[in-house]
Amino acid sequence: MSRIGKSPIPVPTGVSVTLDGLDVNVKGPKGELNRTLPDGVSISKDGDQLVVSPASGNRRSRERHGLCRTLVANMIEGVSQGFTRKLEIIGVGYRAALQGKKLVVSAGYSHQIEMEPPSGVSFAVEGNTTVVVSGANKELVGNEAAKVRAIRPPEPYKGKGIKYEGERILRKAGKTGKK
Repeated sequence: MSRIGKSPIPVPTGVSVTLDGLDVNVKGPKGELNRTLPDGVSISKDGDQLVVSPASGNRRSRERHGLCRTLVANMIEGVSQGFTRKLEIIGVGYRAALQGKKLVVSAGYSHQIEMEPPSGVSFAVEGNTTVVVSGANKELVGNEAAKVRAIRPPEPYKGKGIKYEGERILRKAGKTGKK
């Protein structure tokens, strides 16, 4: 049995969980999330905790056990606290701004790139060079942060580009020149 899957998921106050078979609906102060879990697992409510267990002893059930527990735990954490990803923009003339809800990024191209956030995700800009992607759904927040980073990934020679906060860029020496 999965070590991660064995541990119960505590449900904090202010968060309500509705179970309908394998459909899980979580509602909290930051929003509402729902997901249908795959076959092979069962989920039950035990007081103020949720317990995910494999439906049978076959390999497919054991494989999905820890995954489903983590997915439900992320849903509960998302509606109670939310998730954020910070990105840093490095480079001369590289900057970001908000126009309404749209994120506008100038990253050395001949045009500015505009990004519209999906529902449940919001952008914030701190000091022209830091973009904060936040929302209740961890998967959506991570995907949108990856899309922003893909506008101009950091390059290894000067380190210019958009990187995650705390990401380490391996630097290369470059050309040494004529002797």
